[in-house]
Amino acid sequence: MNDNIKRATGLLIIEVVNSNPNGDPDRESDPRQRPNGLGEISPVSFKRKLRDLVEDAEGTVFPAVCEKLGLNKKKDNYKILEARGRDRKTITSEMGKDIKNFDQEEFMKSLFVTKYWDGRLFGNTFLEEGGSKGYIKTGVAQFTMGLSVAPILIQRHTNTNKAGVEEGKTQGMAPLAYRVVEHGVYYMPFYVNPSHAHKSGCTQKDVDLMKALIPYAYDHTRSAIRPDVRIRHAWYMEHQNSLGSCADWKLIDALIPKRKGSDPMQPSTSWSDYIVSVNLPDDLKGKVSFSDLMETV
Repeated sequence: MNDNIKRATGLLIIEVVNSNPNGDPDRESDPRQRPNGLGEISPVSFKRKLRDLVEDAEGTVFPAVCEKLGLNKKKDNYKILEARGRDRKTITSEMGKDIKNFDQEEFMKSLFVTKYWDGRLFGNTFLEEGGSKGYIKTGVAQFTMGLSVAPILIQRHTNTNKAGVEEGKTQGMAPLAYRVVEHGVYYMPFYVNPSHAHKSGCTQKDVDLMKALIPYAYDHTRSAIRPDVRIRHAWYMEHQNSLGSCADWKLIDALIPKRKGSDPMQPSTSWSDYIVSVNLPDDLKGKVSFSDLMETV
């Protein structure tokens, strides 16, 4: 049931300006950073933004994208499994009659498969509770860790509040609560693998919805601590066959931005500090169809 899903290699180029793209709860919500200074954006963080856009069915983005793709947004096929406050017992009952005796054909007809867009597309770990190894855990679309090209500098400031938040206080303070990356350019590869579609029920329409949502992932989920995160490019490369017409890593390596200057480990201050490829090298051009999802906006 892959609905002729084409294998694809994707790469997001994300610029962060005075924002925290992904806080680390183990470090008091500091922007995620490796010991060598490189910044990180977790795949969970990015997928959460796509889920939020779909879950907000009456918002701005989801209805507009559905109209563009010819999807019926009123159909109960685009619910979010990884939603806050979900009822686990209800979801378990949606998987089939007997989840401990797995039957792939019955599962594919279940309400669970037809209902949850992110379950079909990204896979999930929820189904492990069924007690059967047959249930789908890995999805068709996989995002990887976003990593900054150069080390990042983190600024930490104290937030103040004119109104007191404690009894007897006329003003409030949150010491070092404002933690942002001064500037950084990150790259985040992602992959569409049709091999898992026949187990999850994912269709090309599910993939098309993901592609259409990517350009709006940050613009329509801004927050006070994340006001300026820009997807500069969202490269999407479809292979000529389901097995893959070239190595994924060759495509990724060809498009990762390069830090200008003699010291590539020097933090950047602007987009102009990078050399950014906008075309594939000649030996790869005929291997995939090449597009930038940002140009569809």
